[in-house]
Amino acid sequence: MNICVFLSAADLDERYTRPAREFAELIGKGGHTLVWGGSDVGLMKVVADGVAEAGGRLLGVSVEFLALKARPGADEMLVAADLAERKKLLLEKADAVVIMVGGTGTLDEATEILELKKHGRTEKPVVLLNTAGFYDGLKEQFRRMEAEGFLPRPLSELVFFADEPVGALAYLEDSLRAR
Repeated sequence: MNICVFLSAADLDERYTRPAREFAELIGKGGHTLVWGGSDVGLMKVVADGVAEAGGRLLGVSVEFLALKARPGADEMLVAADLAERKKLLLEKADAVVIMVGGTGTLDEATEILELKKHGRTEKPVVLLNTAGFYDGLKEQFRRMEAEGFLPRPLSELVFFADEPVGALAYLEDSLRAR
């Protein structure tokens, strides 16, 4: 399975890098392909290293203005003209999406896939990996949106919340088996 991971390229604390590395190793050991932003820095590097070392494939989608930070030696590396094209390519190449810790770019990518699901434009499984409670506030906001009628579909049809990497991958594998 091609698993797209939206995440930060920042250098982060161990409480974020340890679970990210664990998830990456699960992807690689499962024989899956990581589809990611292509960067060879920060948390993106941690995940790409973990997948590669565990035997998985790397499919990166960089963007022209970040091409110098792209990972050398990836199995496949695409370079998009801009961020909009990058998101489109990431989603096209993916069978499933995992949202990991990140900043505004990650949040932008996350809301795009959820908006596509909300409107029935994709049925790819989406997991929000809530490492160290990072997305507790966002999870609460999504629940409020659902409770107050802002979502035309149940929240559970849009995204699965996982606190641990093993639960995230198990959900994806189960979802794709059920299709």
